[in-house]
Amino acid sequence: MKRLTHIDRHGQARMVDISEKDETRREAVAGGTVTMQPETLRMIQKGRVPKGDVLAAARLAGVMAAKRVPDLIPLCHSLLLSSAEVEFTPVEEAGRLDIESRIKVTGRTGAEMEALTAVAMAALTIYDMCKAVDKEMVIGSIRLIAKTGGKSGVYRRPGENGVEG
Repeated sequence: MKRLTHIDRHGQARMVDISEKDETRREAVAGGTVTMQPETLRMIQKGRVPKGDVLAAARLAGVMAAKRVPDLIPLCHSLLLSSAEVEFTPVEEAGRLDIESRIKVTGRTGAEMEALTAVAMAALTIYDMCKAVDKEMVIGSIRLIAKTGGKSGVYRRPGENGVEG
């Protein structure tokens, strides 16, 4: 088992020193879902949710959250993001909205937390904008799909598409 990098030799939490690491191009893709009543999904798709354009707000929330990860997660490094994208795919037969974020950066540490945070915030924004019409929505399956760059190289979650290595 690998040792935890955010714990020092005394068992105390610490920010990892990345000053000796090389800068490389890195990309992370994360995904998640919001499951809802089929009528809620139709309202989102037709722009009929009373609070406004759900997907536009959720996309912006995801991008903004990716840029603020060090303010939200105590031991994360600040990254200068090259690109932050959040996309949505409706799955009508399942009453589900799939969310995918893609973060690109050139740096000394990966962008996995930024991608995951973008998905989580987009999902929470969807919930917030639709809760008046559907309180039974479920946010789930937030996961890293793929990543490239850095010492650990390429990772792809089995059974899912991701970034090109």
